[in-house]
Amino acid sequence: MLDLRRVSLLREVHRRGTLHAVARALSYSPSTISQQLSLLEREVGVALLERSGRRVHLTPAGLVLVDGASALLDDLERLETALDATSHEVTGTVRLAVFQSAALGIVPRALSLLADEYPQLRVEITQREPESALDEVWAREFDLVIAEEYPAHAAPRRRELDRVPLVQDGLKLGVSIDSSIHSLADAAGSAWVMEPRGTASRHWAEQQCRLAGFEPDVRFETADLQAHISLVETGHAVALLPDLVWAGRDPRVSLVTLPDDPHRTLFTAARTSAAGRPAITAVREVLARSIETAPGYAERGRTEGGHP
Repeated sequence: MLDLRRVSLLREVHRRGTLHAVARALSYSPSTISQQLSLLEREVGVALLERSGRRVHLTPAGLVLVDGASALLDDLERLETALDATSHEVTGTVRLAVFQSAALGIVPRALSLLADEYPQLRVEITQREPESALDEVWAREFDLVIAEEYPAHAAPRRRELDRVPLVQDGLKLGVSIDSSIHSLADAAGSAWVMEPRGTASRHWAEQQCRLAGFEPDVRFETADLQAHISLVETGHAVALLPDLVWAGRDPRVSLVTLPDDPHRTLFTAARTSAAGRPAITAVREVLARSIETAPGYAERGRTEGGHP
């Protein structure tokens, strides 16, 4: 009889490439991981791993076992989901991954609603970049993620994950209140603050500037949107900001409408084997409602024009 926990460790090795990376992710020692995998090899009677320098690769037998383990884990999760559905109360824990603007604009209001409506439900929230969080949901590190997709920049898709739209979030140029900038082209000579290279938001922002005829002078690079707002507010930089950062509060900067009024798509993703869990369904419904009821957010997205 195979030990499913050990097979899950093998799956993590296949994903992460080294025993040390698995140990860090799961808070085990590398020696513990190695011992458990040695036991698994004795259970199946064939070699499952082969070393290549510091990295570890799965043998053909190991790959067969990992593919089968994924199916077993999905079946087990479907069974757990079916059992949860027999209860009249929404309970358990939902591990939610969010990016910063969602954490600022959606999560606080959603937590208040969840506490009132589902007091026995525990929600654990971790900030993650959407691109990596989708992979981590697939790997069962999280149950649900709020992710984003920028215009002409499709987010990664996994057949094991579903996708439920959350909101179309407007994107605008933020400038200081006393700025003379009235269009994106006017910002050609400005200092910019953008998110780090490699993120979807950074790639999209740079492309917008290039389409407007200039290369942005990026003097500040940070994933902290509060820092973006502070730099814009004090006149040290301009930035492309999502409307969601203003959910429930008034903007402290002037917002300039961009060509074609672009929007990013926010969505939630869960493993298809767990998407029917009452707890996940409840969290998704409350997340959507927290956006719909955010003071001023929906109205701002419909009516906001150019520079005041």
